Amino acid sequence: MATTSEPAGATPSAPPAEPDSVRIERDGPVTTVILGRPGARNAVDGPTAARLADAFRAFEADEDASVAVLWGEGGTFCAGADLKAVGTDRGNRVTAEGDGPMGPTRMDLTKPVIAAISGHAVAGGLELALWCDLRVAEEDATLGVFCRRWGVPLIDGGTVRLPRLVGESRAMDLILTGRPVTAAEAHAIGLVNRLVPPGEARRAAERLAHEIAGFPQLCLRHDRLSVREQHGLGEREALAAEYRHGLVPLTAGETQAGADRFAAGAGRHGSFTG
Repeated sequence: MATTSEPAGATPSAPPAEPDSVRIERDGPVTTVILGRPGARNAVDGPTAARLADAFRAFEADEDASVAVLWGEGGTFCAGADLKAVGTDRGNRVTAEGDGPMGPTRMDLTKPVIAAISGHAVAGGLELALWCDLRVAEEDATLGVFCRRWGVPLIDGGTVRLPRLVGESRAMDLILTGRPVTAAEAHAIGLVNRLVPPGEARRAAERLAHEIAGFPQLCLRHDRLSVREQHGLGEREALAAEYRHGLVPLTAGETQAGADRFAAGAGRHGSFTG
């Protein structure tokens, strides 16, 4: 398929980012957001964080975009916040409201995002990966709370999302020690969803994104939102929220359209094509 590429827009009030620090490429319903600071191992400074947030706002607003992939070029997903920018006008924004220090980590999107992890996804880079719905990692990737060494806190959702994914005990191990986590261990504990050979993360994540984009989107998005919103709810409240979300595709006609396709012969014997 043909793809289009463009730089993500910068927030006017922020210092200017490098022209290609964040780029957007589109391939039909799949949007790939590219971190483009390979010389800094894709560490994120303030202007880059603003561009990342703007890129995902554009994805959310794009009616033709169904699934996003976040990928870091040059063999590293993201090394975290750019510590060389701390104390300068390019430092990451740290406030209670608005975007997170790494950019999109406080955003509640209605559409899924897949992290394509090459090399290191550490510190704030790990938090970006945790913000995503799914994580596809190369077999030689490394994840971890490497900011433990420098007294840099997890304030982009790391202490919230990591225990939700792997449990409090495993999360405490990673958070308190800051130790490296291999891709194999990350997969075994549920931190990573899929492992792929080195150099294949972006391709595999985009292929998965196209598969997800091929499903009826209204139902998929509301099932996803039900999963997201059930945290902290009692079982009855969570079931009621699930019901409300389920009514949307049921009453919008999407479910009936699917049932009609099945009755006409599509999807028999477990087929996902047709």
